[in-house]
Amino acid sequence: MGNSRSGALSKDLLNDLKLNTKYSEEQLSTWYQTFLKECPSGRISKQQFEAIYATFFPDADPKAYARHVFRSFDSDSDGTLDFKEYIVALHMTSSGKSRQKLEWAFNLYDVDRNGTITKNEIHEIVKSIFNMISKEDQKILPEDENTPEKRTDKVWEFFGKNENDKITEGEFIQGVMDNKNILRLIQFDEPQKVQERLKEKKQ
Repeated sequence: MGNSRSGALSKDLLNDLKLNTKYSEEQLSTWYQTFLKECPSGRISKQQFEAIYATFFPDADPKAYARHVFRSFDSDSDGTLDFKEYIVALHMTSSGKSRQKLEWAFNLYDVDRNGTITKNEIHEIVKSIFNMISKEDQKILPEDENTPEKRTDKVWEFFGKNENDKITEGEFIQGVMDNKNILRLIQFDEPQKVQERLKEKKQ
């Protein structure tokens, strides 16, 4: 995405980020300097991203979920996150408007990026979420959502879909906005905690 490694943000990128996020020029410039110190190449690799997640979930296995989160942030599918993708991700998961967050959540669940979500895709993400829930915490989950299969069925039923149906982005966003229970079940706010920790680390 054309990030310069000269140590200064390009004017175009700075203006773009100021327009599309809540961050100030001073914040963005400071974060960029720190970003380059930690990632001299100007990019975060998938392995680095997975390693960050692993430190936040020492008693679980977040690798699969981290991989999906990374994919949803990697807008140009080049296998790395540049500064713009990183900041947009930070903004969307920590301070973006509800609709923006739901658009991101849809991208997370749209594993094959074909514009719709299948029940299998929901199951794949939910299963990766369960890998991050300790066995002890899983024991206290409600009976009808204490396995990935049960939780997937519950989400699918909320949308009123048949087994082989698909959910469009519009249906997904409207469904979640109309029913807060879906919001809880898909647990798409987990990255916010990680992004906040990353944000603290960068300051």
